[in-house]
Amino acid sequence: MNLHAFAETHEVTNQVPPLEGTNLYRCDLPLQEWVRRFNAGWADQHLADFGQQAGGELMRAGFLANENKPVFHSHDRYGNRIDLVEFHPAYHQLMAAGIAAGITSAPWTDPQGGAQVARAATMYLHNQAEAGTSCPMTMTYACVPALRLQPEIAEAWLPKILSRHYDPRNLPIEQKTGATIGMAMTEKQGGTDVRANTTRAYPVGIGGPGQAYELIGHKWFCSAPMCDAFLTLAQTERGLSCFLLPRHRPDGTRNQFYVQRLKNKLGNWANASSEVEYRGALAWMIGEEGRGVPTIIEMVSLTRFDCMIGSSSLMRQALTQATHHCAHRTVGGRLLADQPLMQNVLADLALESEAALALTMRMGKALDNPHDEQEERFARLVTAIGKYWICKRAPAMINEAQECLGGAGYVEETILPRLYREAPVNSIWEGSGNVQCLDVLRALSKEPGVLEALFTELGDGHGDARLQAHLQQLHNAFRDTDDIQYRARQLTEDMAVALQAKLLLEAGNATVSDAFIASRIDGRGRAYGTLPRGLDVRALLDRSTPNH
Repeated sequence: MNLHAFAETHEVTNQVPPLEGTNLYRCDLPLQEWVRRFNAGWADQHLADFGQQAGGELMRAGFLANENKPVFHSHDRYGNRIDLVEFHPAYHQLMAAGIAAGITSAPWTDPQGGAQVARAATMYLHNQAEAGTSCPMTMTYACVPALRLQPEIAEAWLPKILSRHYDPRNLPIEQKTGATIGMAMTEKQGGTDVRANTTRAYPVGIGGPGQAYELIGHKWFCSAPMCDAFLTLAQTERGLSCFLLPRHRPDGTRNQFYVQRLKNKLGNWANASSEVEYRGALAWMIGEEGRGVPTIIEMVSLTRFDCMIGSSSLMRQALTQATHHCAHRTVGGRLLADQPLMQNVLADLALESEAALALTMRMGKALDNPHDEQEERFARLVTAIGKYWICKRAPAMINEAQECLGGAGYVEETILPRLYREAPVNSIWEGSGNVQCLDVLRALSKEPGVLEALFTELGDGHGDARLQAHLQQLHNAFRDTDDIQYRARQLTEDMAVALQAKLLLEAGNATVSDAFIASRIDGRGRAYGTLPRGLDVRALLDRSTPNH
């Protein structure tokens, strides 16, 4: 008897085709529409080209970069201290592609109308392939306004920072074709409370803005420690001040910047995060002495914006994976995407994704108009609102998308586990949820015109009675100042949802806006997949499902 005839136990069927080589821009109709709506339609071909790259070779590089985490080498084989972090070639491939696409530089080197929106869309695509490399690119992009506060420092550094050449060599800045910038602010004893920092700065000469200091202290979180320089905070006689600390001294020797270890993180594996010490590290003061927080906030505001982009993009990639799977997988003889309860879930996820994208792109539009008083006030407030709300929504939304794939969404061969691990970092980085909500209250109470700017933006509800009622409740909530800090999260959530509803109404797609308002403002659903009756869920799914 030939037992080998029975070795094949079954034929593999009902498997979803791989989602490989997808143009992440062309398959994303909402992204295309919001880019055009906020004056960046001119970037359509650039985004299509990068979308093809992101969905193909960069997606593959993202898997490799996560499978091969960065490795820290404190000493060379001869015992010399070197403090080097080694990355897989895929990491460098991702960095080179993002920098070449203008993620770190485009709005500064070509500040045309819609430049910030186009740059946000590029980051949105890149982040879907791999989020870890977005961290150093975000910091490099965001450092520019802070450095411009110190013109002589900016003159020396900005040409390399704004270069579209990625140069990972560990060399002094004068010998490089491009530079990346990191941040090192958090200390063990203070965390978010940077005013509790103990790192000290001692002037080498006369001291003051633009002058050299030596820094002594530690930083509990220093992300991307192979960057060419870092914006950091240290105490002087006049208080907390901001400094630019390069990896190399002017004579070409290594600065006294010592990596203690790399962080073992929940996610963000491709990116190296570290603990560092300054042992007389040479650094140059940026901005006014004792005004380190207002100086660094120029950078922090933009990195918070990138947290919005990052979480929105993770949600979009999770949605893409879920809708693609359900469009090809059958259960009980029917495609999952044709089954009513799954349609409810997927349509709900699609609404969450587009609402996050809409608010993010609207922020990009505000940044494109920095000299408009209304837009400036809008950005001041909505950076914190959007950073809080979108980053809070991402983990649960991605988990729901993961569940759509069942067990297949729980294994590392798919991207879903990586997206889920990545999701919490943006709600923590640059200030946790409570910090953002308190910042919302601070902006509303201490900065004239901010509350008026919010309600000017929200308008009268655009003829929708449900949104009008929500706005009236919001007005009433602000009139009641009792225990307002206790209620800060609820207020921030109500503002965020109102802004998203208003944007979707303005865009003119009644299917999307009606479903969002019915579920987020008028509805009582607690989990995804609780959309009310009477919505066109098929249209919502067709809008967000890749054409594969």
